[in-house]
Amino acid sequence: MNPETVLITGASSGIGLELAKLFAADKSNLILVARSADKLTSLAESLRAPHGVTVRVMPKDLAQPEAPQQLFDELSRDGVEIDVLVNNAGFGHRGTISQIPLQRQLDMIQVNITALTALTRLFLPGMLARNRGGILNVGSTAGFQPGPEMGVYYATKAYVQNFTEALAEEVRHTKLKISCLAPGATETGFADAADMRSARLFRVSVMTAEAVARIGYDGFRKGKVVVITGLRNKLLVQSVRLSPRFMVRKITHALNK
Repeated sequence: MNPETVLITGASSGIGLELAKLFAADKSNLILVARSADKLTSLAESLRAPHGVTVRVMPKDLAQPEAPQQLFDELSRDGVEIDVLVNNAGFGHRGTISQIPLQRQLDMIQVNITALTALTRLFLPGMLARNRGGILNVGSTAGFQPGPEMGVYYATKAYVQNFTEALAEEVRHTKLKISCLAPGATETGFADAADMRSARLFRVSVMTAEAVARIGYDGFRKGKVVVITGLRNKLLVQSVRLSPRFMVRKITHALNK
């Protein structure tokens, strides 16, 4: 059997970069997608020779509605079959719904939800036809509750969580593996981009991107549908399920300030 080919979005930094390293170490050929061509090229060069894999760089901005179809069309034209899709690209922004610029919020929905859905729909039929591979969506513990001060971001991650679980059930009689990685606060560029560095959430128990990626990678390989990183985050998710909703809203609001 030929080595698997893995497409990773948001691969230039953070969790996406660490996942690229893990897949390459297992001899998977890679398609790396992100906005920065320079960062992708540097990463590709660091992975090819040490692991003996092929790495293709495809700079795309997934905030552009046409980007998912362009990726699919370019790869199809070149006869490239994607075995594993890692939907890692995503971003957040702290602020109230009335304050954050509308386009910023719409771009968040485009990247976190629409592009993820489009890429899944485009590449899934091929996986099903070959009965091989799977999809790893990077969600967040944010997806388990509403998030005042980051309302749109939390809502997008709730979509990712529910979408992934639904897909996993739909394909459960196949060999495909479908996982949602749900990390909590993680040391990546996310906090700076989202203006979250000063928030209480990022002042306690922040995990490294390397640790999060390893947990997500191992969970995906084992076929786990929901992969929550760390005991603290697992307890947090469980407490959300048991607590009154008004209390969950207030606590999350406080953490995001």
